[in-house]
Amino acid sequence: MISVVIPAYNEEDAISETVATLRGTLTESGFPDCEIIVVDDGSTDQTGPIATAAGARVLRNLENLGYGQSLKVGIAAAKNDTVVISDADGTYPIDRIPDLIRRYQEGWDMVVGARTGDHYRESAVKAPLRRMLQALVEFTAGRAIPDPNSGLRVFSRSAIMPFFPHLSDRFSFTTSSTLAYMLMKRTVLYIPIDYHKRIGTTKVRLFRDSLRTIQYIVSAIVYYNPLKLFLLVSGLCAAVGLSCLGALLLGGGNAALWGGITALAVAVIVFALGLLAEQIHQVSLRE
Repeated sequence: MISVVIPAYNEEDAISETVATLRGTLTESGFPDCEIIVVDDGSTDQTGPIATAAGARVLRNLENLGYGQSLKVGIAAAKNDTVVISDADGTYPIDRIPDLIRRYQEGWDMVVGARTGDHYRESAVKAPLRRMLQALVEFTAGRAIPDPNSGLRVFSRSAIMPFFPHLSDRFSFTTSSTLAYMLMKRTVLYIPIDYHKRIGTTKVRLFRDSLRTIQYIVSAIVYYNPLKLFLLVSGLCAAVGLSCLGALLLGGGNAALWGGITALAVAVIVFALGLLAEQIHQVSLRE
């Protein structure tokens, strides 16, 4: 039994086709009793009524609460434990969902569609920003992550709900769930998928949502693996200190001497604080 959760905000042009294609694809693939939940996130158009007419179970937020909060509402309301999340805008290949479900049924904790293709790479601005965020997430998780914020995923309802207090209510929901699973040693499988041109206009605000993503990445490090953040800061301070001492050998004078000593002292203090934070974290896990 499968529940599919689709957050939708002003998606009247695509929602009917999305629901119909989902129903047909899952039925043909051996999942005839699937539940399709559309969370109408305060839409000002006909998204909700159209989704209802297409056969979806529609939940409505009275105002626009955000992508992540809409997913939380839909996941909490799902009748089945196996949950698929996708988008309403036609970007994700619905015909690949059965493949993700079958891989999930092999025992993976989460299966994610890793986006590929021209429509995923898009502009020259988005590409380097995505690479930067990917590098930051990979540093945090300590493993390669092909697509940290893909919105096509399969996971267990009962397994993800305890993470809800630590998952973003906005577009960073997917990134924060990726980190939560990986930093808690859950298994995550990535399967390459084509990414299609969206129907309608994007709701993502590139720089604002990127800053929010960075905020949640830092929060995830502090909560799940605080020592890693302290080690990074300590390493940067140590590098500054060694650079200053190197400048001293080249005749940098007292400023280089005291700058180097101060930076190295800060590095030691930050490292010690990191050890303390890690101990507190380990105690909290035991409780």
